[in-house]
Amino acid sequence: MSAFKPLVFSGVQPTGNLHLGNYLGAIRKFVALQEDNDCIYCVVDLHAITAQLVHEDMRGQIRSIAAAFIAAGIDPKKHIVFNQSAVPQHAELAWIFNCVARIGWMERMTQFKDKTGGKNAEQVSLGLLAYPSLMAADILVYRATHVPVGDDQKQHLELTRDIAQKFNIDFGNHIRKAGTGVDIVVGEEPVHAYFPMVEPLIGGPAPRVMSLRDGTKKMSKSDASDLSRINLTDDAETISKKIRKAKTDPDALPSEVEGLKGRPEADNLVGIYAALADKTKADVLAEFGGQQFSAFKPALVDLAVNVLSPITDEMRRLMDDTSHIDAILRDGGERARARAEKTMKEVRDIIGFVQ
Repeated sequence: MSAFKPLVFSGVQPTGNLHLGNYLGAIRKFVALQEDNDCIYCVVDLHAITAQLVHEDMRGQIRSIAAAFIAAGIDPKKHIVFNQSAVPQHAELAWIFNCVARIGWMERMTQFKDKTGGKNAEQVSLGLLAYPSLMAADILVYRATHVPVGDDQKQHLELTRDIAQKFNIDFGNHIRKAGTGVDIVVGEEPVHAYFPMVEPLIGGPAPRVMSLRDGTKKMSKSDASDLSRINLTDDAETISKKIRKAKTDPDALPSEVEGLKGRPEADNLVGIYAALADKTKADVLAEFGGQQFSAFKPALVDLAVNVLSPITDEMRRLMDDTSHIDAILRDGGERARARAEKTMKEVRDIIGFVQ
């Protein structure tokens, strides 16, 4: 009998160019997780239309994310890579979860409040308010057990757990009658549960990659300045130019991590070097402490180009043959639909729909 493998789900929106922060904070972890887990990685194109309905090149963006997954080292044969809209069960379960979740839960979500600024709620789409229930459906339609999360996603995972718990409690007797689910304890109460209580995967300190133009802001796909980020599609010359132009201060690098306090740009560049080299900031400062940025930046350029160029080259090769990318997505979509439909058949039975 084979050992149990945790089922990991995660997704990336096809909006804007993927950058160094996406790679270090998410995609590199996806690659590592596939060694010991059953992994499903999704291009979440349904989420992409919540804030902006019309996109000029949605298909190209979807293919670009898929190409980045593959180029970074995700194996689409051993695991599943697909685009969300190819599996209609995501939307079906999301509607059920819309009826499970409470409006107050959605209105308390930090990202919703950030994007509406606490006002102008009438000007945003219903999808922007309700998309956390779609995110919960993304995870639970496969009954995933683990999700890799960053600090900005912990609230969404908690909501996923809340939705799963309410469904399990509300339909406890139906779940038992349907002959599925397992007995778990919620608080101190025994519950016959269908959906698992998903656990976060936090693999050590996640590198928080900041803008190359402002060390107090996260590196972002939406920043107006392309110099603020290193895109995964940038060539060696462009990477070099962006790092050399990156904002710094006039002081030499400190010898201790404590010396980076109050120096956001220095802290960011040291953190990027550490993440790319799989070292700690202390290791980097032990090597470069006391040196000026004029010496440190060329070393960072060499390292970034060495790590990223193979990914960039493979992404370009894949994007030159979109039929290959489409075949990967099509195969992944078929396998994902089979898993999702198994869940939805049981959910329809639990609820009492006639099938």
